[in-house]
Amino acid sequence: MTQSSAGHSSAEKSGAGKSSAGKSATPGTRERIVVVAARLIQRQGYVGTGIKQIAKEADATLGSVYHFFPGGKEAVAVAALAYSAEEFADLLREGLAGEGGPGAAVERCAAELAVALRESGWVDGCPVTAAALETLGTDSEIQRVCAKTLRGWERIVEERLAAAGIAPEDARELATTVISTLEGAEVTAQVSRSEEPLRAAGRQLARLVGTYGV
Repeated sequence: MTQSSAGHSSAEKSGAGKSSAGKSATPGTRERIVVVAARLIQRQGYVGTGIKQIAKEADATLGSVYHFFPGGKEAVAVAALAYSAEEFADLLREGLAGEGGPGAAVERCAAELAVALRESGWVDGCPVTAAALETLGTDSEIQRVCAKTLRGWERIVEERLAAAGIAPEDARELATTVISTLEGAEVTAQVSRSEEPLRAAGRQLARLVGTYGV
């Protein structure tokens, strides 16, 4: 899903911006490669993103990219997708932890995605969806990391719903519905260049969650 602009500091937060001596420093080469690759895949997809472009925009040599990622483009993409996954997971946790019931929280998340997508000029979609669709039918690490990411996002929603008193099985199915709906609505919003698909999805998801009495 759409990455927040604030999320690009994640590498520094994780300690990537510190030297082995523990002193503050700018993000290292590996971290720059990962963040740049995540942004490019988000905007251009996996197929449309080349390893030379990643190296150039990360201000790194091609040799450096292969040093950190001997597996080449696929290895870079796997790391970039994991980065993007955690970035959106943080946004999801924050949105679901806000005031109001779980239905209102889901609607709020959808609205935040809509605004972020519009502010990006409708180009910053979900890199996980893009990479997953482009590698369908392959037994690749990219497919595995995408599947793991979607399950992780679903678990975040499931935990919020269960905490509100929804039965475990219902919480699991609702969580799958929420993530699947938001993913599809985001693509529709990009194509139509409108916030409404995401906002409408948020309203309807909130109503659905509300039928469970929470």
